[in-house]
Amino acid sequence: METIWPKTKQLLESTLSPGLYNLWIKPLSARARDGVLELSAPNAFVATWVRDRLTDAVTEAAAVVMGTRPKVVVTARAVDDAPAKTAIVPPRPAKIHKSLTLPMEPKAPELIPDRFRFSYDEFVVGPSNELAYVASKGICDMSLSADQLFISSAPGLGKTHLIQSMGRRLCHDGEDHGRSLRVAYLSAEEFANRLVMALKTKQVERFKAAFRENVDVLLLEDVHFFRDKPRIQDELLNTLKALNSRGCRLVFTSSFLPRDLTGLDPQLLSRISSGFLAVIDKPDLATRKRILERKAAIHQVLLPDEVSTLLADRLHADVRQLESCLQNLVLKARLLNCRISVDLAWDVLRHYDLAARPLTLDDIVSYVCDVYRISPDQLVSKSRKRQYVLARNTAFLLARQHTDLSLVDIGNRFNRRHSTVVKGITSIERHLSLRTPLGRELERTIESVHA
Repeated sequence: METIWPKTKQLLESTLSPGLYNLWIKPLSARARDGVLELSAPNAFVATWVRDRLTDAVTEAAAVVMGTRPKVVVTARAVDDAPAKTAIVPPRPAKIHKSLTLPMEPKAPELIPDRFRFSYDEFVVGPSNELAYVASKGICDMSLSADQLFISSAPGLGKTHLIQSMGRRLCHDGEDHGRSLRVAYLSAEEFANRLVMALKTKQVERFKAAFRENVDVLLLEDVHFFRDKPRIQDELLNTLKALNSRGCRLVFTSSFLPRDLTGLDPQLLSRISSGFLAVIDKPDLATRKRILERKAAIHQVLLPDEVSTLLADRLHADVRQLESCLQNLVLKARLLNCRISVDLAWDVLRHYDLAARPLTLDDIVSYVCDVYRISPDQLVSKSRKRQYVLARNTAFLLARQHTDLSLVDIGNRFNRRHSTVVKGITSIERHLSLRTPLGRELERTIESVHA
């Protein structure tokens, strides 16, 4: 029984992001008895956070170790002999989010290079992303005239690949030159969560020191998450001022251009957008084909030229779509124990053939209304009914992905301000990135738009 929690923690470390694991799971102690796993947190705030967000993950991992799904009990350790607060949580379906972040030690947030999934060696450069690629390497070797970079693109076009490649390169360069370069990489949501925890646990000064005094390079993803969060924006602004004064390098990513980031404090927006701006567009045919060939080499499979040409010609939406189709093609070939062929590719493409013709906004409206079983009038109505809001947000994302309309034009079509469009797209992206049950359902809806 004594090995149950260590083995469970080992599984959680491999499935949760390093940030989640180090911040919330590592401080816990536990014991298992009679089908119950009792978790003990250092304080009530951590206990509540774990109970609300990570119980599912703990239950699933413990079930693997124990052979049966346990009942999870979360307690906050007693202070001054006061009774511990206890919450018994019944098992629920797992919601495990795998992402890449830095572990947060109060004294100095540092990254281990091996925790980065992407590298420059795997990045395929083409006309659509060459500027962002060159600028990112310029930040790394300090050949760029600016010490700040803002990378913007629609979802799935390579922002995360580039920023993680930068982190990996910066850490390795520091090691090669015998110096310890302190690189902090995290999402805007994780920055916000850590600030909230610091406020709750009265460790704000340690939080400030960690990010203002012990970082040489800050890599911050999805800065549009900070919209309409004034308290967190204030702290971020002061952090950026401190880093700027020390000559640190700053890199930001967003699915939106700076001009579209309404809801941000003007001073913060000015800071974020004061460096070099690089926009990644959709890859052209030649680049899409080279991406497929590079991914096939990683999978160690032979991808015939006619197959890569077919896939590249038919799949236009984003790089994730190319990767998803190729992975399904490789898996099907292995399951059937056959070679990858044009016929097999066509069979897989039935589920991905999204490039039959360019989509118009009317096509998107028709599709969304059909999927959500609502009328066009309901889609553009003022109603805040959950189904209508979800349908509108889905339409916003599809319009951004498949048309050249501006956010203002998209908002006008749905009788909404462009800030509402930004908020809606951000909400859908969050579900997609977290792989929530709704996110997985949305992913299928988005991928089937041309079917």
